[in-house]
Amino acid sequence: MKYPNHIEKNYKNPLSYKNRGMDLEEDLNSTNEYYLEKDIALIFKKPTPIGVAKVSYSPKGKVIERAFFKEPSTLDYNGLYRGSYIEFDAKVTKNRTSFPLANIHPHQLEHIKKVIKHKGIAFLIIRINEIVYLLRGEDLLSYITSHKRNSIEYEFIKEKGYMIKYSFNPSLDYLKIVDHVYFKEE
Repeated sequence: MKYPNHIEKNYKNPLSYKNRGMDLEEDLNSTNEYYLEKDIALIFKKPTPIGVAKVSYSPKGKVIERAFFKEPSTLDYNGLYRGSYIEFDAKVTKNRTSFPLANIHPHQLEHIKKVIKHKGIAFLIIRINEIVYLLRGEDLLSYITSHKRNSIEYEFIKEKGYMIKYSFNPSLDYLKIVDHVYFKEE
């Protein structure tokens, strides 16, 4: 790109989708910190269970050179809110017309079923078309059993999901939606 005074800038970073959900996770993490600071809820991001295969030592300390996933992780976040167990996963898609079900692993669907069976609250937070929605676990499971598609249509997400609006603090107040949906409050 050429700027005034013949200054040239070269951008060499290719387009990458590997961390596309990180912005959503950062927003959720800051929201959860806000909830914790204000004593509203205890909701935390779960660490991915890894096993260390090889470690080396440097002047700065131990360095993990090789690791592996011990077991499949369940959902990204869990905790307590208003005396109820809550668990959810954050998902992002660049697809404008549907959310690919390949983004949800079978063990995650089984976990959502178990949380619901034991009277917990389970849902997905999905960012699609730069809009963030809360989709109840019950609606997700119902859609999967009644449709033979490999994706969830955007129209279904708009119809059954609940839009979470961005705000200053917290940045994504999803508990306002949880109150409305699960505790029947406005």
